[in-house]
Amino acid sequence: MRIALPEKTYHNIETDCPYSFEIADYSQFIQNPGSLTEPCWFDVSYPQFKAKLHFSYKPLKGNLAEFLEDSRTLTNKHISQASNIEESVIIKDDTRVFGTIFFVEGSRAASPVQFHVTDSTDHFLRAALYFNVTPNNDSLAPVIDFLEQDILHIIETLEWKS
Repeated sequence: MRIALPEKTYHNIETDCPYSFEIADYSQFIQNPGSLTEPCWFDVSYPQFKAKLHFSYKPLKGNLAEFLEDSRTLTNKHISQASNIEESVIIKDDTRVFGTIFFVEGSRAASPVQFHVTDSTDHFLRAALYFNVTPNNDSLAPVIDFLEQDILHIIETLEWKS
């Protein structure tokens, strides 16, 4: 079966939240309508792939270590279905974007890519990619690889607002 992958073009997302970044033109930015207490939680949906990148944002109040531990714990919940979890450190000094991206390998892993980024003083943003299909990441590998590039683009273009 052949998967038709669209051309990669991007546009900037501006919200009332304290960050901005670029998403793919074939994706949809969906504000989380059910969470008035967390107005900066949202999804980036990829309808043609039945995938969503779920984002959560928290302002930092001296609790960076707690959020880092929570992020690691959420990623580690996939260990039972993962054959490996690769970590890559994110350091963008020019825009004060620091974090970790996790590549969860294994055919039954529910979330193959997750990341968190922070400026280490004010902001913490976490995201996890999920597919609305039964996990079979061997079959989804071309799509996962394709969406990994979009996730890296989001991280590369992320800017914190004052």
